[in-house]
Formats: sequence, structure tokens, C-alpha cells
Amino acid sequence: MKIFIETERLILREIIPADEAGFFELDSNPNVHTYLGNNPVKTIEQVREAIQYIRQQYIDHGIGRWAIIDKVTNDFIGWTGLKLVKETRNNHTDYYDLGYRLIERYWDKGIATETAKATLTYAFEVLNLTEVYGICDVANKGSKNVLEKTGLKFIETFDLDGVEHNWFKITKEEWLNT
Repeated sequence: MKIFIETERLILREIIPADEAGFFELDSNPNVHTYLGNNPVKTIEQVREAIQYIRQQYIDHGIGRWAIIDKVTNDFIGWTGLKLVKETRNNHTDYYDLGYRLIERYWDKGIATETAKATLTYAFEVLNLTEVYGICDVANKGSKNVLEKTGLKFIETFDLDGVEHNWFKITKEEWLNT
């Protein structure tokens, strides 16, 4: 298991099959899925498939979402990190998306912002990317705040599967000047 980043409070590492219980707690909660299509998982098998999908991204693209682990308790908090998006979304293909998803009891503790900032450091210093994008449902004020606090700039709104979403971007140059 590879650890990518450590922050003061957290370890960001590969998602592994042993994370399935925490991942199920995360993705079976309807509140977590309010702005994600309202389609929480129902079975542990769905979680196993999601974990395998992410692990395949590590192999295929060298990057994927990472588990967020509490350094003190070793608890699974959720996931964060980059995903190489291969399908076309808002007229963009093959772009890096910054994302995060937390178990509800960890909301409003600064964890998403902390991990997003650490992810951008990794994106620009380790991967040497030139830009990173982020999207969120226009009604998702929490996610919008995280993206803005992390330095991403609002570009436009666009339709994603019939739902208006905000499109954000940060370049390496902008990140270096923050």
C-alpha cells in the first residue's frame, strides 16, 4: 500500500480492499449522495466494484482517488485526490479532476480543504501537471467553498446529465502565486 501524502492530521494513501466497510458507510449514506445523483450504494458488492475500479485507475493512469485516513484513530474518513477523466465533459477530455467525498460525521472539520490543498501540491510538484479542474453541483455550497478555498477559480456553469454544475480550474502558475 502506497502512501502519497501525510498532512498534520491525515494520511492519504491508496484505496485498498480492506477499506470496504468505511467505503460502504460513505457511499450508502443518502446525505452524501444529495449532489451526486441521489444513488447511494445498496450492497457491499457495489463497493468492491468501486474499489476495484479505482485500483485499476492506479494501474492504467498512475493516479486515482486516495483513502483519507485519520492518523490518530486509523479510521477511514473518505476519499480525495485526482482522477484522470477520459470521457468528454464540458468539452474537455483527458483532464485531471480534483475530488473528495467524506463520511458525514467528518463534514465541516476542514478535512476536504486540507486534502484538496495537499492534492494540488502533489499535482503540481510531483506530477508536474499544468492545470487541474473541479466540478460541483451548483447547489452544493460546501463543495464550492472547498474548491474556492483551495484556489480554483470559477469558470462557468454547464449541464451534466440534466443538472447544472459549476466548472472550476487552477493552473500551476496560479497555484504558485497563491
